[in-house]
Amino acid sequence: MQVSIENVGSLGRKLTVRLPAQRLEDTIRSRVQEMGRTARLKGFRPGKVPTKVIEQRYGSQIRNEALSEMIGSSFQEAVSQEKLRPAVQPSIATTGRPENGEIEYTATFEILPEIGKLDVSGLEIVKPVASVADADIDQMIETLRLQRRSWTQVERAAQAGDMVLFEYSAQGEGFRHPEAGTDRVGAILGSGAYSKELEDKLAGHKAGDEFSAHIDFPTAVRTPALAGKSADVAVKLVRVQEAQLPVVDEAFAASFGVKEGGLAKFREDVRANLERELKGVLMGRLKAGAIEKLVDAHPELEVPQGMVENEANLLARQAGAQSQEAVAAYLAPARRRVIAGLLIAELARQNDIRLDSRRVSEALATIASTYEEPEKVVELYTRDPQLMSALQNRVIEDQVVEWMAEHAKHSEQQLSFNEVMRPGA
Repeated sequence: MQVSIENVGSLGRKLTVRLPAQRLEDTIRSRVQEMGRTARLKGFRPGKVPTKVIEQRYGSQIRNEALSEMIGSSFQEAVSQEKLRPAVQPSIATTGRPENGEIEYTATFEILPEIGKLDVSGLEIVKPVASVADADIDQMIETLRLQRRSWTQVERAAQAGDMVLFEYSAQGEGFRHPEAGTDRVGAILGSGAYSKELEDKLAGHKAGDEFSAHIDFPTAVRTPALAGKSADVAVKLVRVQEAQLPVVDEAFAASFGVKEGGLAKFREDVRANLERELKGVLMGRLKAGAIEKLVDAHPELEVPQGMVENEANLLARQAGAQSQEAVAAYLAPARRRVIAGLLIAELARQNDIRLDSRRVSEALATIASTYEEPEKVVELYTRDPQLMSALQNRVIEDQVVEWMAEHAKHSEQQLSFNEVMRPGA
């Protein structure tokens, strides 16, 4: 094998590889003979299909497959020989035809940049810290009660916390909703889930009452035709229901799978779930902050454009957009993500940070525990190399970020559970 290399820009490389044509022909001949022994074709006994018949029917396919495999394996040999680290899959050009007893192809690709020694000691990283308090457990149990509440129709006037079913029409400048008749909506008074102003007007009325009011609808109202608009609204209450909250007792605990241990075990489980969620969010915050500081410290790092474009395409697809304009809009964040990935990988390599298999198992168990059949989730990850690879990448990122926090200038930010889990609430 003969290899020549040409630099195409700072990160671009073009390899020209020449291989003995006989190597390809030997592979093709061997595969034709093997297929002749195993192929089952009508009119021929098994194992007795003539070579010419195999060549006529499958020759082109066999040649293409053999050529592709020879190029793939020789490319890996070539980059290893030249000590190159390809960043993306190469673009291959070849006629596939022998010339002067050789098969020639060119492989054009980008390589990973040489980053040099990384020093994080000057980075200032803030590590958020929080814990689960008894009050947080009480609040979660109250949330679980609300999720299990039932509704009972009442004849009294509606008040905060009631579920009100009502019919209405809205007339504004240049529009009416609906165009004819009325719309029927249900709202829990005081939740603000539909329109706080309208919910406040509904309070104090009972089933059968009718009234009119001028309402400024929020932009987030779930009726798109009214979003951000002002209208005169005619309302008729249809039904008022009050909430019946379940008693927090052993039966309530059992409804969440706690068969033994009663309320004490139930509270333990709630705490464990909250601590698991809190740990994940804290790690996410630490990672986001640390990686941002790391990337900001290397703004001029040159990265392979192919990696940036691939990442931009991925971000666009995740956002449900695939146009050229949409992809272009993601190039800047894609570049930062590529830089982050390269720097994280380089920190792991330079500091011998190796994947902790125990942490991978723990992370998988945590993911699985949120499903009704955790053993099936574990099996899914075990059988799917892509899922497992993504999980392993996440774990090694966590390990590198924790190493960074230990070796950088770090400070702790004490937060409450709600400040972490419900920022801005």
